[in-house]
Parts: sequence; structure tokens; C-alpha cells
Amino acid sequence: MRRFLESDTGFYYAVGLFTVLVFLGGLVVLAVVSPGDIGATELGGLVVGFFLFMLVFFVSVTVRRLEDRDEL
Repeated sequence: MRRFLESDTGFYYAVGLFTVLVFLGGLVVLAVVSPGDIGATELGGLVVGFFLFMLVFFVSVTVRRLEDRDEL
């Protein structure tokens, strides 16, 4: 595991996973603190926007990893 985190791409994957966990934790806190304050439309837009952001993040990290593999 340590070897995985010492590489650049491993670190970026870990940061991405941590970001997803923080987002999910924020949604749980929002649901507990004020379950009626956010509507389905707003929540859907928030989740879809975050999903698209993370998709671009992980695709770019994967492309970077593939570029590094080709240079060897």
C-alpha cells in the first residue's frame, strides 16, 4: 500500500477517493441536520455535477498514468 501511495498517480487516486468520501459525508450531515431544506432538483444537480467533476479527475489521472507507461 505504501508503494502505491508513493507514486504520483497512486497519490492522486487516494486524493480523489478522499474527496468522494468527504462529499458523501457532507451529504449525510446535510440529510441529518436539515433533511427538508434541500430539494430533489438541487440535490440531483449537486450530485451530477460532482460526479462529472470526479469523472474528469479520474480520467485525467488514468491518462497521465498511461502516458507515463508509454515513456518507459
